[in-house]
Amino acid sequence: MLSKTLSEGLTHYRIGEKLRALRLKKKMGLVELSGHTGLSAALLSKLERGRLFPTLPTLLRIALVFGVGLEHFFVEDKRRNILGVVKQGERVRFPERPNVRDVAYQFECLDFNSVDRKSSSFLAEFEPIAADKMRPHQHSGCEFIYVMKGRLCLRVGADDYEINPGDAVYFDSSIGHAYRSGSGKPCSAIVVVLP
Repeated sequence: MLSKTLSEGLTHYRIGEKLRALRLKKKMGLVELSGHTGLSAALLSKLERGRLFPTLPTLLRIALVFGVGLEHFFVEDKRRNILGVVKQGERVRFPERPNVRDVAYQFECLDFNSVDRKSSSFLAEFEPIAADKMRPHQHSGCEFIYVMKGRLCLRVGADDYEINPGDAVYFDSSIGHAYRSGSGKPCSAIVVVLP
């Protein structure tokens, strides 16, 4: 049980409100966030409603999913930095979906410690799965992909495209889209998502 002083001090940061805002911005449910973090949906709900305060390791698990640093929760809006450097060894690799065997891609957030980002940037490695295993998804905004290695098979709506190293593609991500490596080996690309 926290003292009244500690509770009031932590309430000032509005951690629960910031967690909820991040989740809703990504159009993610509590159950989906639970799958990505390994934390129960009930615990996440209590954190968002301010019924509990997260430990730093718990908060970091959530922050990594949303590609933000811990400072996102503790820096006042008017003091946020516009520059963030992410070292290669700091990145964490996530599968396309948690607890799924055949994933089409793995990704690492390239700008997770930049506060108030206007876009989200990822290093993605697309796996050589069968075309019938591609799982379309969609989200608001647009997506830009630059292929660095391998051949990317991209499906946007009902159309299929092959993107080779050095090629780039930009599309409306509100249209269902899916990806996979088309070269029998992993394909690497930079992916930028704009809201």
